[in-house]
Amino acid sequence: MLCKTPWKKGESKVVKEKVDLLIENAGELVTLRGGAQTPLLREQMRRLGAIKGGSVAIRKGRIVALGKTRQVKRRFGSEETIDASGKLVMPGFVDPHTHLVFAGSREDESEMRIHGASYMEILEKGGGILRTVNDTRKASKEMLFENCKKTLDVMLQHGTTTVEAKSGYGLTTEEEIKCLEVMKLLNQKHPVDVVSTFLGAHAVPAEYKGKVDEYVNLVIDDMIPVVAERGLAEFCDVFCEKGVFDIEQSRRILSNGRKHGLLPKLHADELSGLGGTELAAEMKAVSADHLLFASNEGLRAMAKQWTLAVLLPAASFSLMMDEYANARKIIHFGVPVALGTDYNPSCWVENQQITFAFACRKMRMTSAEAIAATTINAAHAVGRAQSVGTLEPGKKADIIVLDVSNHNFLGYRFGVNLVDKVIKEGRLVVDEGKAINK
Repeated sequence: MLCKTPWKKGESKVVKEKVDLLIENAGELVTLRGGAQTPLLREQMRRLGAIKGGSVAIRKGRIVALGKTRQVKRRFGSEETIDASGKLVMPGFVDPHTHLVFAGSREDESEMRIHGASYMEILEKGGGILRTVNDTRKASKEMLFENCKKTLDVMLQHGTTTVEAKSGYGLTTEEEIKCLEVMKLLNQKHPVDVVSTFLGAHAVPAEYKGKVDEYVNLVIDDMIPVVAERGLAEFCDVFCEKGVFDIEQSRRILSNGRKHGLLPKLHADELSGLGGTELAAEMKAVSADHLLFASNEGLRAMAKQWTLAVLLPAASFSLMMDEYANARKIIHFGVPVALGTDYNPSCWVENQQITFAFACRKMRMTSAEAIAATTINAAHAVGRAQSVGTLEPGKKADIIVLDVSNHNFLGYRFGVNLVDKVIKEGRLVVDEGKAINK
């Protein structure tokens, strides 16, 4: 409410409410208001709630008000302001699928792919995930923390303010716990919010070769109870794929994860049409990710369960695949769509803007759809839609200012960082594209 004090007889002077920060005069302010209750579907993804000449008032890390600048400034005042004239202001990016914690690199595998080697061929030769497992097992928690901190710094500079992070490069109880503890510490120490997912079923480790069911039992009987007891993850994920974990093994793992309070997610139908999409719907999974070979039946079932499709076009590009998820069909079927980087040693992409460009150019998503998919729908995919993903009063002031005039520049101009400023919970942490150390 406005506070008024006597000024002259018959008149009053409005005293403005003090706020910590005002963002003013945005060329285009994208709010996505109204998306917090359920993910945006079909044509809803193109309704950005954009305000020309918009302003946001922020106090104690939260959004207090937003609207036309003259209206907001009539009510609120601040000693700190950001002039966003001619710029795009929108919610910070949410990255709903990363493999954040790992050691080592696999740049030579890109050369192998150039010569025709497939993902599974590299894995069968001890490369891929298994190679990173060896490197990660050798790394200390301190080393992993410092590596991940640098990665999050880059993500933040490119506008990502919340990330999901999966384990899966330990593949023993002790090593999986180590990786999850690193994520927990990162969430405490770094401005970027880190949401943890247990992915003990990422691959079958070398010591269990030919004994997949025994490894599944280890995941179910040992890993999941410890992860849940220590509160180290919110979600349980499985790489459901031919040559990795089949439908029944994936079902067992996800069912047991749910019994311990871990919500199901699924790597589904990435390299073949195994039926992971149908399993995701059956399990009422929060999301099914990749979906290059998803069946129509599976997509219809996902739509009924409101299971999100997390699409990862940078992964297809990195693996040198000609196939991309059919985003137009998935959206048409009424499946809510989110976008992620799939950041990992074979898809070394920290930048959601690159994901955005691939989504527009390879999957024919519009810029508006891709904005919804990298903000509010991505927030739904990580259980954070009530606090981030839209610009609305009461939500976290996780906001990015991009040096472009309107939202159609996203996906149109790429290869450079378009982010000028990042505000994380009301605090300016990136200015002119550079991190601010406070």
